[in-house]
Amino acid sequence: MHEDLYFSMKETHSISRRSLVRSSVLMMLAGFVPKPGYSHTSEKEKNSSMLSPGLPHDRYPAIPLSVASEVVGVAHFNLERLKELVDPRPELAKATWDWGFGDWESAMAAATHVGRRDIVDYLISKSAAPTLFTFALLGHYETVKAMITACPGIQKTLGPHGISLLQHAKTGLQADGVDKRNAQQLIDYLESLGDADGIKYLDMKEQEKAKYLGDYKYGEGEEDGFTIKLNMRKMLSLGKPGKSGGALYRIGENEFTYQGAPSVTVRFIIQNEKVISLILNEPGLELRASKR
Repeated sequence: MHEDLYFSMKETHSISRRSLVRSSVLMMLAGFVPKPGYSHTSEKEKNSSMLSPGLPHDRYPAIPLSVASEVVGVAHFNLERLKELVDPRPELAKATWDWGFGDWESAMAAATHVGRRDIVDYLISKSAAPTLFTFALLGHYETVKAMITACPGIQKTLGPHGISLLQHAKTGLQADGVDKRNAQQLIDYLESLGDADGIKYLDMKEQEKAKYLGDYKYGEGEEDGFTIKLNMRKMLSLGKPGKSGGALYRIGENEFTYQGAPSVTVRFIIQNEKVISLILNEPGLELRASKR
């Protein structure tokens, strides 16, 4: 399958082809497929999470990062593996992960934005709380309308990866177990508000993207750099070296922002009509990486 898909570090856990293909389609419609580019844990941390039962790991009593990462990752598409992780430890139903630069996502949010009603229901049964975006996915028109009435402007709030409330509602039209009439009523309502579909970014022609692609280094270490490549939606993405990462959205001439992290900007430096470096800005840090 596609490199943009998150796969469990424990590759022995199989997934039905039909389930994976359907989830992949819904993830594309929803606007984001989880990527391993920033779901990084050290080898020490990975090894510590595999210790024999009864032996504390190095983050004890906190949950190992690798476990939290896997729970959120498989919550997008693999109910069977999610149950293996959460059934013995229901607290994991509330796991959250940062996919990069503060693009936080919970297991509930993961299942929600890809339209997995079955996974949403399972997580709720394990005491994970549904959100405004969950109710939008499920087509709960009256509930969403009541929440917007109680908190005017909440419809402009973005979910993980910058996915809008309206997009979550539209995903419900493709999801199993969602009343399509109610989903369409909710979509019509959100469209009538005029501000429930997130930020509008600048368009970019396909031929413009090629100049940005490649590897960029800011240090001597293997991980000290970024790779700019096209994701499965043919959008520019920024990830760790050799890996896909989060999508980049154009906000100006050679300037982009990272999905779900509006405080982060990436500006490409052009010389003689060629990209020679990028400058990544986030609060408290400016990082320049030269193109290889």
